Order: sequence, then structure tokens, then C-alpha cells
Amino acid sequence: MQEQIRLALPSKGRMEEETLDFLAGCGLRVNKTNPRQYTATIPALPGVMVLFQRSRDIPVSVAAGDVDLGVTGYDTLAESSAQDSDSVIVIHEGLGYGECSLVMAVPEEWDDTQTVADLARRAAGGTLRVATKYSNLVSRFLAEAGVEKVRVVVADGALESAPTVGYADFIADITSSGTTLRENRLRPLDGGTILNSQAILIGNRAALVSRPAVLEATRQLLEFIEAHLRARGQYMIFANMRGSSVEDIAGRIFSQTDLGGLQGPTIAPMITREGSGAWWAINLVASARQLYDAVRQIRAIGGSGVVVTPVTYIFEELPERYQRLLVALNGKE
Repeated sequence: MQEQIRLALPSKGRMEEETLDFLAGCGLRVNKTNPRQYTATIPALPGVMVLFQRSRDIPVSVAAGDVDLGVTGYDTLAESSAQDSDSVIVIHEGLGYGECSLVMAVPEEWDDTQTVADLARRAAGGTLRVATKYSNLVSRFLAEAGVEKVRVVVADGALESAPTVGYADFIADITSSGTTLRENRLRPLDGGTILNSQAILIGNRAALVSRPAVLEATRQLLEFIEAHLRARGQYMIFANMRGSSVEDIAGRIFSQTDLGGLQGPTIAPMITREGSGAWWAINLVASARQLYDAVRQIRAIGGSGVVVTPVTYIFEELPERYQRLLVALNGKE
């Protein structure tokens, strides 16, 4: 019987949607037939069972060994007691979505409070209250910044209303664009960013060390994830060119600034109805930023029939983060 590997994913909100979209883009579609169900499968990884949990619970579950792997925000790991636990290891520190920042935000009318130092002076005149879901991170930040006489009020829900309702004087919360803060007449303090966060992949150290199936599933996850991230914004360009030899075609390609490809272009003889003739097929990879210039340069050196398609994966050798993981698990370079 195949060993089951347990992967925890966020169960609610934008983080759930972005995680499912990200995995689907990696070729790791999650088969969740009922939106109310809390288990699912990944057809590309038949030994993996998906469990949906609140993001804040995932680091705790991974630390306890209740699940083997988990995707959550770095902010939830940093806030959790699991951050200081040797049982949790960060496998991939930046999945490229769920970006946000944990910031101190004060009412706009506090004109004399623009920086954290200003906040400290304001608090010295009388105890202030800060509403947050991140009591550990906020308490640590305030202590390190030398801000005293601030009482942390732990709260859930829409914290932006706390100063208006009156149960806190200012807030410390996650923001992506700052729009919600502005709509509630709040503004971030200069120097008041506590941390920057995005989605991460974490694992239970003991499971990775003692269960080869968990390590192998992690390797497969990283293969698809890193190949997908490497391919983001990359395009494959195909074109036809006339030329006397492969050296002639290569010389013309390398005379242009945006036609380098990954290691270089692929050049192959092209067979037409009239025979091989003097036609060559070329293909190379270019970034979105280079794409227009690359197409223009191919035309300039005699290219025609240019076809462009997005790249889904770029697989290199063993994934970099898998190599790092092996080093971390073995405890040596």
C-alpha cells in the first residue's frame, strides 16, 4: 500500500484561491470536487492527500507532525510558536504570491506621529492601545524599537475600524496595496513595517528525515514549482532563416543584443518540399521584457515565420532549493 503524504493548504479567502491557482499553474491541479470538503487530491502526485486548514493553524500542524508539508504565509509562521521550533523547516521561502506587509498604521489626523520614534514619544504621554492579530510580532517589534506604554489588544476581523469604534488607538495589520487603510483614514508609519510576507512551503523535519516518501514528494513539488517560477515571463520564439551554414546563422544571431536564449539558440536544418536547401529553423527563449526587441532583431537578420509561445516550465538540474534542503537535513555543507 502506498504511503500517504499529508499536505496542508489554506482553507479560506484569497490565500486559498491564489494557492490553488498557483499549484494549477505548476501542473499540480488540486482536485477539490466540493467547495465544502476539507480533503482533496493532486492527480499529478497520487501519494499526496491535501488537507485544508486555516493558514494560522498550518505551522502548528506541521510542527506537531499532524501534516508533513504545508503552504502558508510567512507572516503566520513568524507569528506562530512553530517559528522557533526545530521541527519546522522552510523548504521554499518565496512562492511568488500572497505578497503583503505587516505594518503599523495610525489615524491620518495624528499629524505629529509620522515615524516609530514619534509613536514612542506619543505613547510616553499616556498608554496607547494597538489592535492586531499578530501579538507576538508586534510586541517584539515595539520592544526592539524602544516603544513603551503600548498595550496590545488581540483582535480578529476588520481591524481598520478599531480606532473609530474605540477599542484601540492604532492598528498593526497586513496590507497589500494600502487601499483599505486609506479608505479607513489610516496611514502606515515610516519605519513601521514589521515584516514582508508571501506564500512559503514548509515541512516537518522529522518526516523529511525518516520517511523517504515524504522527501521524494517534496522533491517532486520543488521540481514543478521551481520550473514554473523559472518560466514565468519567458517566451519561446521559433523562426525560419535562410543562410549558407549554421555558423552563418549563429553569427547573425549573436550580432544582436537580445537573442542569446538560455545558454544559446538552437539552430537546425529545415526540410522544405524542395529539399533541405538553405533554410534553417531557430528557436530561443526571451523574457517578456525582451520579447518585442527580440522579434524585431530576428526580422532584421532575415528571420521570417516568427512564432511565439509562453514557456510553462524550465527544468534545470536538481532544484536549487532541494539541494539546500538536503544540506539542512543532513546538517552539513
